[in-house]
Amino acid sequence: MHITTIETLRLPEHPNTIWVHVHTDEGLVGLGETYYIPGAIEAVIHDFAAPLLLGQSVFDRERHWQNLFSYANFFGYAGAELRALSALDIALWDLLGQSLGQPVYNLLGGRCRDTIRVYNTCVNTPKYADQDGFVQRPGELAESLMADGITQMKVWPWDRFAPQITSSQLTGPAGWSAVGPPGHHLSPQDLQQGLWTVQEVRKAVGSRMDIAIEGHSRWDVNCAIKIARALEPYDVIWMEDIIQPDSVDDLARLVRETRVPQCVSERLFTRYAYREVLERGAAHIIMIDLIWTGGLTEAQKIVALADTYHLPFAPHDCTGPVNVFACLHLCAAAPNAMIMEVVRGFYQGYYLDLVTTPVPIRDGQAWLDFGPGLGVRLRPDVLARSDVTRRVSTQ
Repeated sequence: MHITTIETLRLPEHPNTIWVHVHTDEGLVGLGETYYIPGAIEAVIHDFAAPLLLGQSVFDRERHWQNLFSYANFFGYAGAELRALSALDIALWDLLGQSLGQPVYNLLGGRCRDTIRVYNTCVNTPKYADQDGFVQRPGELAESLMADGITQMKVWPWDRFAPQITSSQLTGPAGWSAVGPPGHHLSPQDLQQGLWTVQEVRKAVGSRMDIAIEGHSRWDVNCAIKIARALEPYDVIWMEDIIQPDSVDDLARLVRETRVPQCVSERLFTRYAYREVLERGAAHIIMIDLIWTGGLTEAQKIVALADTYHLPFAPHDCTGPVNVFACLHLCAAAPNAMIMEVVRGFYQGYYLDLVTTPVPIRDGQAWLDFGPGLGVRLRPDVLARSDVTRRVSTQ
């Protein structure tokens, strides 16, 4: 089975997302996805990757990964090139599963579990104002999540006190307060105001709710240590990306100097970056983003590496539905999967308008039972829309 056509698709109401279809001479179509600056990714897929993939065997997935990565590494791989490679890799895994009539998790080694716990990242959506909730009514938000069966929530109560980039052009599910340079001063009043979110959750639901703190890399080391020490009495499940993850020594310092578990990092790319984190004891939980760090091919290597250090992984989401399905296949097959990130306003909302299969979540668990490949497709009515931006490369 050989690759005959590579097609990218974009929709105006999802300006950060791009989907890829990899077509074959046997009529099967593999689906991939990635996120952020889709125009650049589109160019990489068609101008850079397509000439190397068209006419090639679908089954030579590892060879394709190495060829594309090596080519990109000549001039710098960790940007649009790796996001493009990630989307293509996921589509190739989808094709492999379809051709064999097996879900991807069976190709990754089979299921280690039938379900995995999910947590809610508290962004605002048309259905749920969860970001407003953790700023204004944290206790009520926690109770609402628990009513949905969700027992872990992720919030970022200190982002608003860090330096802000003020631009109407910035978009993203976490809001533009998640974007900006690191802060070098956090006043006692602002420290306490952020801590209030955690205190109110504990007052409302006690220890029944795990709390993850997202940092979006908004603070320097000194402020990060100050926040972590303030959080220590509240038994948070992890602190994530509270500093920029490009200095492994500074990440290791957080591990040494505070008692809050450190989760590192969706912003790292390929197993080479994670190797340094693991070797230096700079994380307690490994967070990977499949659609940024190299797709399923690279992700399975990263999670196996984490497992040799007796550490769990927790996939990053807050992007699109195809990513969630790919992550769930990995969670099914990898023994050290901890928990899966989701956004309830997404899987109960716009995902249903995009893909054929709802994300199978109930009672705070994702159920890991899928059809061949990823088990999900873009809806036919989405593909038929007149406002889809398509670009196609063929042999």
